[in-house]
Amino acid sequence: MSELLRVLLVDDHAMVRSGFRLMLSVEPDLEVVGEAADGMSAVIAAREHRPDVVLMDVQMPGMDGIEATRRIVEEELGRVVILTTFDRDDYLFDALEAGASGFMLKNAEPEQLIDAVRAVGHGHGLLAPEVTRRVIERMTAGPDAGARREPSELALLTEREREVLVGLARGMSNAEIARELYLGEATIKTHVSNCLAKVGVRDRVHAVIWAYEAGLVSPTR
Repeated sequence: MSELLRVLLVDDHAMVRSGFRLMLSVEPDLEVVGEAADGMSAVIAAREHRPDVVLMDVQMPGMDGIEATRRIVEEELGRVVILTTFDRDDYLFDALEAGASGFMLKNAEPEQLIDAVRAVGHGHGLLAPEVTRRVIERMTAGPDAGARREPSELALLTEREREVLVGLARGMSNAEIARELYLGEATIKTHVSNCLAKVGVRDRVHAVIWAYEAGLVSPTR
């Protein structure tokens, strides 16, 4: 049986929380341990329940989801999946800076959301494909986009690790990278872990950002 993942639901709409609870409660490896309707309540609930994953809305009364994410990450109370909307890039990048480990669109299919909770709960950051494209556009835009200096950490990566990191930056899953490189998923998982350790980022979400900032992936890739 898979390890039980404890989930905290944060949204100012009770109906939304109820829907998420119903969706997650039927999964044998997921347990909803609490709910909160605003950012401050989310921080308090995270301190009490120590969830593995916090599903976090952004726009809420009082403390918003971005500040709540920052506090939860700083206190190491749980890993945060931001539920974002497609047209608010400012939320996305503010949440990245706050330390969120996952980003899903609110109109995602239930299976995608469940997979996101599992991925983040087991230590893997996650970006929805649409959100990945937003990150790519931001990272490759502006006057300095083509003039970034190659960071010293890049020299630490093997050729295969560079290929895996490029796959991550393109928004590919481990399975997709494995198929492209004709390797097993377990091997890709090892390469991903090595990449994160060598470049000094905590999860694949921030590895995507690092890859674009380092110029490892170009806008035309």
